[in-house]
Amino acid sequence: MSNVSPSGPPMAASPLTRAVLEIDEYASGLGWDRPARLFALVDTARLRAQAPSLASQLGGAADETTTYTPIEQEELPKGKALDEFLGTIAWPEGVAGCALTLERLMLPPSAEASVPKDLNEAQLAKWVARHPDRQEVRMTVAVLRDGAREAAIRLREKDSPTEVLTGPDLVPGLADALAATFES
Repeated sequence: MSNVSPSGPPMAASPLTRAVLEIDEYASGLGWDRPARLFALVDTARLRAQAPSLASQLGGAADETTTYTPIEQEELPKGKALDEFLGTIAWPEGVAGCALTLERLMLPPSAEASVPKDLNEAQLAKWVARHPDRQEVRMTVAVLRDGAREAAIRLREKDSPTEVLTGPDLVPGLADALAATFES
């Protein structure tokens, strides 16, 4: 579990971890049962240089290096599968990375043995939704052009900034899909 204070992410965290935790905190403030949200991650120093009028809104010291400012993108299209949508994204050169936050139902590893075989995706989703050990989670996953990755997972039943789990390999499939948005 990360050691996040109520005033924000820990200062010892990497810049990417701080960005992920900032997005997690933002999503938390919006509440649960929200659609997925996509963010561009831009280098804060570069943003300050290109748009000095935003400097006061960006917070932090003007001499900070390697920090990322998340910029929320337009709402994701309704009715389009997430993997299809991500396949349509191409980021401009000024975007250092991207992040996605979304809610899902997850089962503990101990439930894997009880998953019925031969279920299609819709049937599996219904089965998971009825499982007594299911957990509602909010996942925030970020990747940078250079391959760096970070994720944060927040359980709905432990909805507290001090209970957010972070790590680079928590949601590898989603991280791979986000990284593919930077491939030409």
